[in-house]
Amino acid sequence: MDFPELETLAFEVLEGEVGVLRLNRPERMNSQTVRMFHEYALAARALRDSGLRALILTSAGERAFCAGFDLAEIDVITRMGVREFLKFQETATGGIAALRHLPFPVIAAVHGPATGGGMALALAADIRLVAPSAKFSAAFVKVGLSVGELGTSYTLSRLVGPGRAAEIGYTGRLVAAEEAVAIGLANRMVPGEQLFGEAVAMAAQIAANSPGGVRMSKRAIQRNQEITSYAAALELENRGQALLTRTEDMPEALSAFTEKRRPRFTGR
Repeated sequence: MDFPELETLAFEVLEGEVGVLRLNRPERMNSQTVRMFHEYALAARALRDSGLRALILTSAGERAFCAGFDLAEIDVITRMGVREFLKFQETATGGIAALRHLPFPVIAAVHGPATGGGMALALAADIRLVAPSAKFSAAFVKVGLSVGELGTSYTLSRLVGPGRAAEIGYTGRLVAAEEAVAIGLANRMVPGEQLFGEAVAMAAQIAANSPGGVRMSKRAIQRNQEITSYAAALELENRGQALLTRTEDMPEALSAFTEKRRPRFTGR
């Protein structure tokens, strides 16, 4: 397979036409960067016609699946004007959407925190297996943004229902692994040391079935969720996020994080 050279992701192929795509920034809890969002799309483009039967989406190291956007790069986006930020949002959402729309099943194997954009990435998978250490948080409101980010308002509400999605999105609270399984956010919890092996076994079970049947099954499941438009949801989210960067609350939240204090939100 002709696969691009990547800085923030790592890829390998296992037996049985099963691929593994790893977030590969363990020293930064696999947090997302502008480069990583670009690489999601590069990886998806290479994977789309690869002939793979299933993909495992996981991460390097033991600390986290993905801790959201790397705040060490936050100055890059806070300096953007609205149009430039909207272009960045479209790159970010486009990368995650490209992984979501891969024609074969994607299994997320989640250990440790999956926060903000990390949660959005996990929700873009078809199936989520979690270790007991897994913790989900749609923490966007804690940094002055909304749950309308990276497809989360769409995928979360369809997995757990609008009421639970509202609670999780408005509070930004942690959802531990056991609760995630109970409410349908995750499919199954397995011991941490067995997580990757369980994902491989499930991928092999999928790969043993008709490739065309599995692909058409995925298409049917995804398309039939989209009674309202996913693309329209992304358009709404992107504009909302671009506008929110112009408020006083986002820089206040970032300052509070840096100064290790509670933010003082004003709504202005």
